[in-house]
Amino acid sequence: MNRPLLAAAGALLISTGAAAKEQPLPPFTLGYEPQTVDERGMWSEADEWEKSVKSSTLRVDDEGLNAYVREVLCKTVGTDRCDGVRVYVLNIPAFNATMSPNGMMMVWTGLLLRARSEAELGAVLGHEFAHFELRHSLKGFQARRSASDVLAWTQVLGNALQVDTRNSQFSLIGSLFRFNREQEKEADLLGLDYLAQSKYPSRSASEVWQHLMEEADATATGRKIKKRHRYRAGFFDTHPTELDRADYLLEQSMAKGDTGDAGAASYYAALSPWLPKLLEDQVRLNDFAGTEYLLNSIAATTGWTGELLQARAELFATRGNPRDLITATTLYLNAIDVGHSRPATMRGLGLSLVKSGKRSEGAEYLRKYLEAEPGAPDASLIRMYVPDERTAK
Repeated sequence: MNRPLLAAAGALLISTGAAAKEQPLPPFTLGYEPQTVDERGMWSEADEWEKSVKSSTLRVDDEGLNAYVREVLCKTVGTDRCDGVRVYVLNIPAFNATMSPNGMMMVWTGLLLRARSEAELGAVLGHEFAHFELRHSLKGFQARRSASDVLAWTQVLGNALQVDTRNSQFSLIGSLFRFNREQEKEADLLGLDYLAQSKYPSRSASEVWQHLMEEADATATGRKIKKRHRYRAGFFDTHPTELDRADYLLEQSMAKGDTGDAGAASYYAALSPWLPKLLEDQVRLNDFAGTEYLLNSIAATTGWTGELLQARAELFATRGNPRDLITATTLYLNAIDVGHSRPATMRGLGLSLVKSGKRSEGAEYLRKYLEAEPGAPDASLIRMYVPDERTAK
Protein backbone atom coordinates (compact mmCIF):
# COMPACT_ATOMS: atom_id res chain seq x y z
CA MET A 1 0.00 0.00 0.00
CA ASN A 2 1.31 3.48 -0.87
CA ARG A 3 1.23 5.16 2.57
CA PRO A 4 1.82 8.79 1.44
CA LEU A 5 -0.95 8.48 -1.11
CA LEU A 6 -3.29 6.86 1.39
CA ALA A 7 -2.52 9.62 3.90
CA ALA A 8 -3.34 12.23 1.29
CA ALA A 9 -6.57 10.43 0.45
CA GLY A 10 -7.43 10.21 4.14
CA ALA A 11 -6.88 13.93 4.57
CA LEU A 12 -9.14 14.57 1.61
CA LEU A 13 -11.82 12.33 3.13
CA ILE A 14 -11.62 14.27 6.39
CA SER A 15 -11.94 17.60 4.60
CA THR A 16 -14.87 16.52 2.41
CA GLY A 17 -16.68 14.94 5.36
CA ALA A 18 -15.91 17.67 7.88
CA ALA A 19 -19.24 19.40 7.43
CA ALA A 20 -21.09 16.21 8.27
CA LYS A 21 -18.99 15.55 11.38
CA GLU A 22 -19.31 19.10 12.66
CA GLN A 23 -23.11 19.00 12.49
CA PRO A 24 -24.46 18.11 15.94
CA LEU A 25 -26.90 15.24 16.18
CA PRO A 26 -30.34 16.86 16.13
CA PRO A 27 -32.02 16.35 19.51
CA PHE A 28 -35.20 14.35 19.37
CA THR A 29 -38.15 16.70 19.13
CA LEU A 30 -41.67 16.30 17.88
CA GLY A 31 -42.16 17.69 14.41
CA TYR A 32 -38.46 17.60 13.56
CA GLU A 33 -37.75 19.12 10.15
CA PRO A 34 -34.75 18.36 7.91
CA GLN A 35 -31.91 20.82 8.46
CA THR A 36 -29.66 20.53 5.40
CA VAL A 37 -30.01 20.35 1.64
CA ASP A 38 -28.99 16.69 1.71
CA GLU A 39 -31.53 15.84 4.38
CA ARG A 40 -34.33 17.74 2.67
CA GLY A 41 -33.58 15.88 -0.54
CA MET A 42 -33.72 12.52 1.23
CA TRP A 43 -37.01 13.43 2.91
CA SER A 44 -38.49 14.43 -0.43
CA GLU A 45 -37.52 11.08 -1.95
CA ALA A 46 -38.92 9.27 1.09
CA ASP A 47 -42.20 11.17 0.75
CA GLU A 48 -42.52 10.00 -2.85
CA TRP A 49 -41.69 6.45 -1.82
CA GLU A 50 -44.35 6.60 0.90
CA LYS A 51 -46.96 7.55 -1.68
CA SER A 52 -46.15 4.41 -3.64
CA VAL A 53 -46.26 2.29 -0.48
CA LYS A 54 -49.73 3.59 0.37
CA SER A 55 -51.07 2.38 -2.97
CA SER A 56 -49.00 -0.81 -3.17
CA THR A 57 -50.76 -4.15 -3.53
CA LEU A 58 -48.31 -5.49 -0.93
CA ARG A 59 -49.69 -3.19 1.75
CA VAL A 60 -51.80 -4.95 4.39
CA ASP A 61 -54.73 -2.56 4.56
CA ASP A 62 -55.87 -3.63 8.00
CA GLU A 63 -56.12 -0.79 10.50
CA GLY A 64 -56.12 -3.15 13.46
CA LEU A 65 -52.87 -4.89 12.54
CA ASN A 66 -51.07 -1.67 11.64
CA ALA A 67 -52.27 -0.03 14.85
CA TYR A 68 -51.09 -2.97 16.95
CA VAL A 69 -47.61 -2.93 15.44
CA ARG A 70 -47.41 0.81 16.06
CA GLU A 71 -48.57 0.26 19.64
CA VAL A 72 -45.68 -2.14 20.25
CA LEU A 73 -43.28 0.44 18.81
CA CYS A 74 -44.67 3.12 21.14
CA LYS A 75 -44.39 0.84 24.16
CA THR A 76 -40.76 0.24 23.22
CA VAL A 77 -39.42 3.70 22.37
CA GLY A 78 -41.95 5.82 24.26
CA THR A 79 -45.10 7.59 23.12
CA ASP A 80 -43.28 10.91 22.66
CA ARG A 81 -40.86 9.41 20.16
CA CYS A 82 -43.34 7.35 18.15
CA ASP A 83 -45.89 10.14 17.81
CA GLY A 84 -44.98 11.04 14.24
CA VAL A 85 -44.23 7.53 12.94
CA ARG A 86 -46.43 6.05 10.20
CA VAL A 87 -46.38 2.25 10.16
CA TYR A 88 -47.12 0.20 7.04
CA VAL A 89 -47.32 -3.58 7.24
CA LEU A 90 -46.34 -5.18 3.92
CA ASN A 91 -47.33 -8.70 2.88
CA ILE A 92 -43.82 -10.06 2.35
CA PRO A 93 -43.09 -13.39 4.11
CA ALA A 94 -39.51 -12.61 5.11
CA PHE A 95 -37.82 -11.15 8.19
CA ASN A 96 -37.37 -7.41 7.74
CA ALA A 97 -38.37 -3.92 8.80
CA THR A 98 -37.09 -0.56 7.60
CA MET A 99 -37.55 3.08 8.52
CA SER A 100 -37.16 6.06 6.23
CA PRO A 101 -35.80 9.46 7.28
CA ASN A 102 -39.25 11.05 6.96
CA GLY A 103 -40.77 8.82 9.67
CA MET A 104 -42.22 6.02 7.52
CA MET A 105 -41.72 2.53 8.95
CA MET A 106 -42.32 -0.60 6.87
CA VAL A 107 -42.77 -3.94 8.60
CA TRP A 108 -42.84 -7.21 6.67
CA THR A 109 -45.28 -9.94 7.65
CA GLY A 110 -42.43 -12.44 7.85
CA LEU A 111 -41.11 -10.50 10.85
CA LEU A 112 -44.51 -10.74 12.56
CA LEU A 113 -44.51 -14.52 12.13
CA ARG A 114 -40.96 -14.91 13.45
CA ALA A 115 -41.19 -12.62 16.47
CA ARG A 116 -42.17 -14.64 19.53
CA SER A 117 -43.31 -11.80 21.73
CA GLU A 118 -44.04 -8.11 21.82
CA ALA A 119 -40.54 -7.65 23.21
CA GLU A 120 -38.90 -9.34 20.21
CA LEU A 121 -41.00 -7.32 17.79
CA GLY A 122 -40.17 -4.21 19.81
CA ALA A 123 -36.46 -5.03 19.62
CA VAL A 124 -36.53 -4.99 15.81
CA LEU A 125 -38.76 -1.92 15.58
CA GLY A 126 -36.60 -0.14 18.15
CA HIS A 127 -33.49 -0.92 16.12
CA GLU A 128 -35.06 0.66 13.04
CA PHE A 129 -36.22 3.66 15.04
CA ALA A 130 -32.67 4.07 16.35
CA HIS A 131 -31.45 4.40 12.75
CA PHE A 132 -34.05 7.14 12.33
CA GLU A 133 -33.20 9.00 15.54
CA LEU A 134 -29.46 8.82 14.85
CA ARG A 135 -29.98 10.13 11.28
CA HIS A 136 -28.10 7.17 9.85
CA SER A 137 -29.63 7.54 6.39
CA LEU A 138 -28.16 11.02 6.11
CA LYS A 139 -24.78 10.03 7.53
CA GLY A 140 -24.60 7.01 5.26
CA PHE A 141 -25.40 9.11 2.21
CA GLN A 142 -22.73 11.65 3.12
CA ALA A 143 -20.16 8.92 3.80
CA ARG A 144 -20.82 7.28 0.44
CA ARG A 145 -20.55 10.60 -1.36
CA SER A 146 -17.31 11.47 0.44
CA ALA A 147 -15.84 8.05 -0.32
CA SER A 148 -16.78 8.44 -3.97
CA ASP A 149 -15.00 11.80 -4.08
CA VAL A 150 -11.91 10.37 -2.40
CA LEU A 151 -11.78 7.39 -4.76
CA ALA A 152 -11.92 9.74 -7.73
CA TRP A 153 -9.13 11.95 -6.36
CA THR A 154 -7.05 8.90 -5.44
CA GLN A 155 -7.17 7.83 -9.07
CA VAL A 156 -6.18 11.32 -10.20
CA LEU A 157 -3.26 11.47 -7.75
CA GLY A 158 -2.16 7.98 -8.71
CA ASN A 159 -2.08 8.88 -12.37
CA ALA A 160 -0.18 12.08 -11.64
CA LEU A 161 2.41 10.32 -9.47
CA GLN A 162 2.43 7.20 -11.66
CA VAL A 163 1.80 4.84 -8.72
CA ASP A 164 -0.57 1.91 -8.28
CA THR A 165 -3.60 3.07 -6.26
CA ARG A 166 -5.56 -0.18 -6.18
CA ASN A 167 -4.64 -1.03 -2.57
CA SER A 168 -5.60 2.45 -1.43
CA GLN A 169 -8.92 2.27 -3.24
CA PHE A 170 -9.62 -1.18 -1.83
CA SER A 171 -8.93 0.10 1.70
CA LEU A 172 -11.30 3.04 1.21
CA ILE A 173 -14.05 0.73 -0.03
CA GLY A 174 -13.54 -1.48 3.01
CA SER A 175 -13.83 1.51 5.32
CA LEU A 176 -17.24 2.28 3.83
CA PHE A 177 -18.56 -1.21 4.57
CA ARG A 178 -17.08 -0.97 8.06
CA PHE A 179 -18.92 2.35 8.52
CA ASN A 180 -22.20 0.57 7.69
CA ARG A 181 -21.48 -2.17 10.24
CA GLU A 182 -20.70 0.42 12.89
CA GLN A 183 -24.02 2.12 12.23
CA GLU A 184 -25.83 -1.19 12.62
CA LYS A 185 -24.16 -1.86 15.96
CA GLU A 186 -24.91 1.67 17.13
CA ALA A 187 -28.59 1.15 16.28
CA ASP A 188 -28.52 -2.25 18.01
CA LEU A 189 -27.25 -0.70 21.24
CA LEU A 190 -29.64 2.25 21.21
CA GLY A 191 -32.48 -0.17 20.49
CA LEU A 192 -31.33 -2.15 23.52
CA ASP A 193 -31.56 1.02 25.61
CA TYR A 194 -35.14 1.53 24.41
CA LEU A 195 -36.06 -1.98 25.56
CA ALA A 196 -34.31 -1.55 28.90
CA GLN A 197 -36.35 1.55 29.75
CA SER A 198 -39.60 -0.06 28.57
CA LYS A 199 -41.64 -2.73 30.29
CA TYR A 200 -39.99 -5.37 28.08
CA PRO A 201 -36.77 -7.28 28.99
CA SER A 202 -33.80 -6.10 26.94
CA ARG A 203 -32.46 -9.65 26.53
CA SER A 204 -35.19 -10.16 23.92
CA ALA A 205 -32.96 -8.28 21.47
CA SER A 206 -30.37 -11.05 21.66
CA GLU A 207 -33.04 -13.74 21.46
CA VAL A 208 -34.20 -12.40 18.09
CA TRP A 209 -30.84 -13.27 16.55
CA GLN A 210 -30.56 -16.56 18.41
CA HIS A 211 -33.89 -17.66 16.96
CA LEU A 212 -32.95 -16.55 13.45
CA MET A 213 -29.80 -18.66 13.65
CA GLU A 214 -31.82 -21.65 14.85
CA GLU A 215 -34.22 -21.25 11.93
CA ALA A 216 -31.29 -20.98 9.51
CA ASP A 217 -29.83 -24.15 11.01
CA ALA A 218 -33.12 -25.97 10.52
CA THR A 219 -33.34 -24.82 6.91
CA ALA A 220 -29.74 -25.85 6.27
CA THR A 221 -30.34 -29.29 7.76
CA GLY A 222 -33.47 -29.77 5.70
CA ARG A 223 -31.71 -28.77 2.50
CA LYS A 224 -28.55 -30.70 3.43
CA ILE A 225 -26.26 -27.71 3.24
CA LYS A 226 -23.54 -26.63 5.64
CA LYS A 227 -24.50 -24.56 8.67
CA ARG A 228 -22.45 -21.41 9.00
CA HIS A 229 -22.31 -18.91 11.84
CA ARG A 230 -19.41 -16.46 12.16
CA TYR A 231 -18.39 -14.06 14.90
CA ARG A 232 -16.52 -11.82 12.50
CA ALA A 233 -18.14 -10.04 9.57
CA GLY A 234 -16.59 -10.31 6.13
CA PHE A 235 -14.89 -7.46 4.32
CA PHE A 236 -17.96 -6.66 2.21
CA ASP A 237 -20.59 -7.34 4.89
CA THR A 238 -22.84 -4.38 5.66
CA HIS A 239 -24.09 -5.83 8.97
CA PRO A 240 -22.50 -7.56 11.96
CA THR A 241 -23.03 -11.31 11.89
CA GLU A 242 -26.07 -12.76 13.63
CA LEU A 243 -23.79 -14.59 16.06
CA ASP A 244 -21.91 -11.41 16.90
CA ARG A 245 -25.14 -9.50 17.46
CA ALA A 246 -26.61 -12.20 19.67
CA ASP A 247 -23.40 -12.19 21.71
CA TYR A 248 -22.87 -8.47 22.32
CA LEU A 249 -26.57 -7.78 22.85
CA LEU A 250 -26.78 -10.52 25.47
CA GLU A 251 -23.65 -9.21 27.20
CA GLN A 252 -25.01 -5.66 27.31
CA SER A 253 -28.42 -6.86 28.48
CA MET A 254 -26.88 -8.82 31.34
CA ALA A 255 -24.97 -5.71 32.37
CA LYS A 256 -28.20 -3.72 32.48
CA GLY A 257 -29.87 -6.39 34.61
CA ASP A 258 -33.40 -5.32 33.70
CA THR A 259 -36.38 -7.67 33.83
CA GLY A 260 -39.93 -7.64 32.55
CA ASP A 261 -42.71 -9.52 30.82
CA ALA A 262 -41.86 -10.14 27.16
CA GLY A 263 -45.55 -10.26 26.30
CA ALA A 264 -45.58 -13.59 24.46
CA ALA A 265 -49.15 -14.52 25.36
CA SER A 266 -50.52 -11.07 24.54
CA TYR A 267 -48.58 -11.06 21.27
CA TYR A 268 -50.09 -14.26 19.94
CA ALA A 269 -53.53 -13.27 21.22
CA ALA A 270 -53.32 -10.03 19.24
CA LEU A 271 -51.84 -11.74 16.18
CA SER A 272 -54.39 -14.59 16.08
CA PRO A 273 -56.75 -13.02 13.48
CA TRP A 274 -53.89 -12.76 10.98
CA LEU A 275 -51.92 -15.88 11.92
CA PRO A 276 -53.63 -18.22 9.39
CA LYS A 277 -52.62 -15.94 6.49
CA LEU A 278 -49.06 -15.60 7.79
CA LEU A 279 -48.78 -19.37 8.11
CA GLU A 280 -50.24 -19.94 4.65
CA ASP A 281 -47.65 -17.63 3.10
CA GLN A 282 -44.85 -19.34 5.02
CA VAL A 283 -45.89 -22.82 3.84
CA ARG A 284 -45.73 -21.60 0.25
CA LEU A 285 -42.02 -20.76 0.62
CA ASN A 286 -41.14 -24.44 0.17
CA ASP A 287 -38.88 -24.46 3.23
CA PHE A 288 -40.10 -27.59 4.98
CA ALA A 289 -37.59 -27.76 7.83
CA GLY A 290 -37.56 -24.02 8.46
CA THR A 291 -41.36 -23.93 8.58
CA GLU A 292 -41.43 -26.93 10.92
CA TYR A 293 -39.10 -25.02 13.22
CA LEU A 294 -41.37 -21.96 13.21
CA LEU A 295 -44.51 -24.00 13.86
CA ASN A 296 -42.92 -25.78 16.81
CA SER A 297 -41.65 -22.46 18.16
CA ILE A 298 -45.12 -20.91 18.11
CA ALA A 299 -46.69 -24.05 19.57
CA ALA A 300 -44.26 -23.86 22.49
CA THR A 301 -46.18 -20.75 23.60
CA THR A 302 -49.71 -21.29 22.31
CA GLY A 303 -49.97 -25.06 22.24
CA TRP A 304 -51.03 -26.89 19.08
CA THR A 305 -54.03 -24.84 18.08
CA GLY A 306 -56.26 -25.67 15.14
CA GLU A 307 -54.51 -23.06 13.00
CA LEU A 308 -51.08 -24.55 13.71
CA LEU A 309 -52.27 -28.11 13.14
CA GLN A 310 -53.77 -27.15 9.80
CA ALA A 311 -50.64 -25.27 8.74
CA ARG A 312 -48.51 -28.29 9.62
CA ALA A 313 -50.92 -30.55 7.75
CA GLU A 314 -50.63 -28.36 4.67
CA LEU A 315 -46.85 -28.40 5.00
CA PHE A 316 -46.81 -32.20 4.79
CA ALA A 317 -49.52 -32.30 2.13
CA THR A 318 -47.56 -29.85 -0.03
CA ARG A 319 -44.46 -32.04 0.07
CA GLY A 320 -46.79 -34.89 -0.82
CA ASN A 321 -44.79 -38.07 -0.26
CA PRO A 322 -46.97 -41.13 0.54
CA ARG A 323 -45.91 -41.01 4.18
CA ASP A 324 -46.47 -37.24 4.24
CA LEU A 325 -50.07 -37.72 3.10
CA ILE A 326 -50.75 -40.04 6.02
CA THR A 327 -49.26 -37.49 8.41
CA ALA A 328 -51.24 -34.68 6.78
CA THR A 329 -54.48 -36.65 7.09
CA THR A 330 -53.84 -37.22 10.79
CA LEU A 331 -53.05 -33.56 11.38
CA TYR A 332 -56.18 -32.37 9.58
CA LEU A 333 -58.25 -34.74 11.72
CA ASN A 334 -56.51 -33.43 14.85
CA ALA A 335 -57.40 -29.89 13.80
CA ILE A 336 -61.04 -30.89 13.41
CA ASP A 337 -60.95 -32.55 16.83
CA VAL A 338 -60.02 -29.22 18.45
CA GLY A 339 -62.85 -27.43 16.67
CA HIS A 340 -61.02 -26.17 13.60
CA SER A 341 -63.50 -27.28 10.93
CA ARG A 342 -62.87 -24.63 8.29
CA PRO A 343 -63.68 -25.15 4.60
CA ALA A 344 -59.95 -25.18 3.86
CA THR A 345 -59.53 -27.95 6.43
CA MET A 346 -62.14 -30.07 4.66
CA ARG A 347 -60.52 -29.40 1.31
CA GLY A 348 -57.04 -30.32 2.50
CA LEU A 349 -58.22 -33.45 4.28
CA GLY A 350 -60.29 -34.56 1.29
CA LEU A 351 -57.44 -34.14 -1.17
CA SER A 352 -54.98 -35.92 1.12
CA LEU A 353 -57.33 -38.88 1.36
CA VAL A 354 -57.94 -38.95 -2.40
CA LYS A 355 -54.20 -38.84 -3.12
CA SER A 356 -53.70 -41.66 -0.62
CA GLY A 357 -56.11 -43.83 -2.60
CA LYS A 358 -59.10 -43.34 -0.29
CA ARG A 359 -61.32 -41.71 -2.89
CA SER A 360 -64.72 -42.32 -1.29
CA GLU A 361 -63.61 -41.05 2.13
CA GLY A 362 -61.94 -38.06 0.54
CA ALA A 363 -65.02 -37.27 -1.54
CA GLU A 364 -67.11 -36.87 1.61
CA TYR A 365 -64.85 -34.14 2.96
CA LEU A 366 -64.59 -32.47 -0.43
CA ARG A 367 -68.37 -32.42 -0.61
CA LYS A 368 -68.44 -30.56 2.71
CA TYR A 369 -65.96 -28.09 1.28
CA LEU A 370 -68.15 -27.44 -1.77
CA GLU A 371 -71.24 -27.05 0.38
CA ALA A 372 -69.45 -24.38 2.42
CA GLU A 373 -67.76 -22.71 -0.58
CA PRO A 374 -69.88 -23.40 -3.69
CA GLY A 375 -68.33 -20.47 -5.53
CA ALA A 376 -64.72 -21.29 -4.68
CA PRO A 377 -62.25 -20.66 -7.55
CA ASP A 378 -61.31 -24.34 -7.60
CA ALA A 379 -64.88 -25.64 -7.26
CA SER A 380 -65.06 -27.08 -10.78
CA LEU A 381 -61.79 -28.93 -10.24
CA ILE A 382 -62.83 -30.29 -6.86
CA ARG A 383 -66.15 -31.56 -8.29
CA MET A 384 -64.14 -33.97 -10.43
CA TYR A 385 -63.38 -35.88 -7.22
CA VAL A 386 -67.00 -35.81 -6.02
CA PRO A 387 -69.18 -37.99 -8.29
CA ASP A 388 -72.45 -36.69 -6.93
CA GLU A 389 -74.96 -34.69 -8.93
CA ARG A 390 -76.06 -32.80 -5.85
CA THR A 391 -72.82 -30.81 -5.92
CA ALA A 392 -72.94 -30.09 -9.65
CA LYS A 393 -74.48 -26.65 -9.36
